[in-house]
Amino acid sequence: MASGELTRTHVDESDLPYGAALTSSGRISAVHEFGKPNPEHLPFATQDLVALDDALTEATRATQIRFNVFVGDLGADAALGANEVFPGTPDAIRSVLVAVDPDNKAIEIRTGRRVSDRATDRVAQLGITAAIGPFRDGNLIDGLVSSVRVMAAAIVSP
Repeated sequence: MASGELTRTHVDESDLPYGAALTSSGRISAVHEFGKPNPEHLPFATQDLVALDDALTEATRATQIRFNVFVGDLGADAALGANEVFPGTPDAIRSVLVAVDPDNKAIEIRTGRRVSDRATDRVAQLGITAAIGPFRDGNLIDGLVSSVRVMAAAIVSP
């Protein structure tokens, strides 16, 4: 569906699956059992995930620094939440983490000890600045891709 298009179809409520309801606006609201993801209701489209994966792969190859992304709840203090998430990411000591909490409109970037001389605070600030515009427009994946690409371009190769 392209931006600005509105499609209306008649939906019989008796045909809806368990856990789904027809809202007054005509939208179908659905849930799934906890722990059982429904592939039809994943938060990102496959093409978005491919674009993010490509950006992460290209950045890692160009800089020899692993780039990781976390999207989720960072808690009331996003900085503290990012600090707690970072050690559990792959190869944390040699990586960069872009952590985003969409509900709290927070973005945090962490760098590992062994790459902090190349992935500096200036590089992290560039990554945040690159993400803010797309985030404001509601484009989470575009913001993440922009952030990773800008940081990779700003990092000096080994």
